[in-house]
Amino acid sequence: MNTVISLLGVPLGYVMRFCYQLLRSYGPAILLFTLITKVILLPVGVWVHKNSIKVVRLQPEINQVKAKFFGDRDAIAEEQSRLYKREGYHPLASLIPLFIQIILLMGLVNVIYHPFDHLLRLPRETADAFVTLACRLTGDNPKASSIQLRVVSAVHSGLYAAEFEALGLPDALQSVQALKTTFLGIDLGGVPASAGGILWIMPLLAGCSAYLLCVAQNRSNVLQSEQGALNKYGTMALSVGISLYLGAFVPAGVAVYWIASNLLAIAQLYALNAAISPKRFVDYEALEESKKALSALQSVGGRRSREEKAREKADYKRFFSIANKHLVFYSEGSGFYKYFEKTIEELLRHSNVVIHYVTSDPDDQIFEIAKGNERIQPYYIGDRKLITLFMKMDADVVVMTMSDLENYHYKRSYVRKDVTYIYMFHYPLSTHMVLHTGALNHYDEILCVGEFQFDEIRAAEKLYGAKEKKLIACGYGQLEKLYDEYLQMDKTPRETPQILIAPSWQADNILDTCIDDMLKCLLGQGWRVIVRPHPEYKKRYRARLDALVNRWQEYKGGDLVFETDFSGNDTIYGSDVVITDWSGTAYEFSLVTLRPSIFINTPPKINNPDYGKIGIEPLEFSLRSRVGVSVDPDQIASLPDTVRQVLGEGERYGQQILAIREQYIANFGSSGKACYRAIMDAVKAHANK
Repeated sequence: MNTVISLLGVPLGYVMRFCYQLLRSYGPAILLFTLITKVILLPVGVWVHKNSIKVVRLQPEINQVKAKFFGDRDAIAEEQSRLYKREGYHPLASLIPLFIQIILLMGLVNVIYHPFDHLLRLPRETADAFVTLACRLTGDNPKASSIQLRVVSAVHSGLYAAEFEALGLPDALQSVQALKTTFLGIDLGGVPASAGGILWIMPLLAGCSAYLLCVAQNRSNVLQSEQGALNKYGTMALSVGISLYLGAFVPAGVAVYWIASNLLAIAQLYALNAAISPKRFVDYEALEESKKALSALQSVGGRRSREEKAREKADYKRFFSIANKHLVFYSEGSGFYKYFEKTIEELLRHSNVVIHYVTSDPDDQIFEIAKGNERIQPYYIGDRKLITLFMKMDADVVVMTMSDLENYHYKRSYVRKDVTYIYMFHYPLSTHMVLHTGALNHYDEILCVGEFQFDEIRAAEKLYGAKEKKLIACGYGQLEKLYDEYLQMDKTPRETPQILIAPSWQADNILDTCIDDMLKCLLGQGWRVIVRPHPEYKKRYRARLDALVNRWQEYKGGDLVFETDFSGNDTIYGSDVVITDWSGTAYEFSLVTLRPSIFINTPPKINNPDYGKIGIEPLEFSLRSRVGVSVDPDQIASLPDTVRQVLGEGERYGQQILAIREQYIANFGSSGKACYRAIMDAVKAHANK
């Protein structure tokens, strides 16, 4: 290593000697040396600057690649490499300045440590004579790296003038005496860690210059400014730390070079930005949009235990280890199994197909259901890893209740283009107001609740220019399941009617707008009033719910209950009237029990602002007046009269709601069979290819 450093010092020594002979002052010579090296290396700086612009200009495409192949490192690396080749970008180019800086620094250290060899160009015998004498006089180690500097210090001290004159080398002695290593009162040949004193200012100045350079680069360097905070401030900490260390343990002259180099680098940065402005080449709006899209993916999923991560890894590997997967169900959580239940029962009863059931809930009930049943293979895949699983899906048919395939995080498979994606509804109403814009565009088949959804979906396809999907009127299994449970319930008439308040969790829901006024009206009327918030409201807004319960904890009427245990449905289907805003619970209640609901006209939840362009009134609006009564929030005082009205017209509402169920819900009582036939037709279609 010493040989390499010595070789580096030879060419740099010539440059340094030129600077010293020109200025005859050590400090200014180092400054001039630094400037010359910057000028010589300016073409490299320009090349690196242009190279950095290339990669930032590419960054929107790179971010899109990372989003498209999220989690698939091999695919991302392959696509990124292709983009780099297309643009002629060299990923290691940004390291070139640092590499050159290290080379220059090592060489300069050698130059400063060996002034006899590089600045004064003394013959080897002469230099050795001075070193031998100085070591004998001072006791210094002749093999020390800074021995020539110590000889210079010994000559300048004047303590050994007679001894050095006795060497009989007057010209050489005069050259050494003329070599002044001080600059602004600081001995640039001294090392702060050993000499101390005023020299300690040098590492501090070196650290400050490194800090200023990092600040400038983080703000204005086309590439560095786009790095993450960890990268920016990690680099800053490393650079400042190295500068402080170097400034403390190398001669102060090296610190002068380091300080000057950092300050000149700042000047060069702004000069290059002015001459070759990144704004002329980079679409920063597209860059920001791509960052947001990628950030949204990276934020998917929360913290998980080590055991859950290990379990996910094992299930992910097991999923892709199985070839010829004909049928996959995906469930967002344990609560979604109920929408698949009747269909899966039919599949198990009438086919031999293996069901691969993927869930994002580690506690999904499917793991208990699948025990001892080899026909159901359950897998736990968290939300983030699920993005990759969807991209690499290798099944024939995928069934799910999750809308917006391809529109957000979860994409159609890029491994198999012929996967049949089937959507099942988890609510029994219209498709075009509650779902997001184009939420069903990328499915192949839709298992509809009823034929009323056909017109809505066809109109949406025409509006958005989407492909025509296969639509099958299958029904709504969850409604049948609730109906079966309802039939098993005790229906003995109660003396005290039960009123259930079951709001949604959307903005401006009953609990956030008018619940106190409602309770003041309804309590003390001879009814039992139950407030059952939406599970998602309890999860998201626990503080609000607790505040509501606390406001009414002093109430002693005995006719008010807050129900926050959602494990059963007895209070829903055992009620005489349900009051809601926009919750689907009311429609399920009415369609199962044939009893009326009361709707509070808070602002509706509209996820598709284009729903009006479909030209069909959503059932969420049209059915409100057919399965019950609507009440405006400013008419809450009339709510008791409305409750009495619907209680008194139970038979009329029952007939009306039954007609609605027959009109809109297909295959009531046999939806599982209809879904089974549709899914098996899709599976068989793949088998016949």
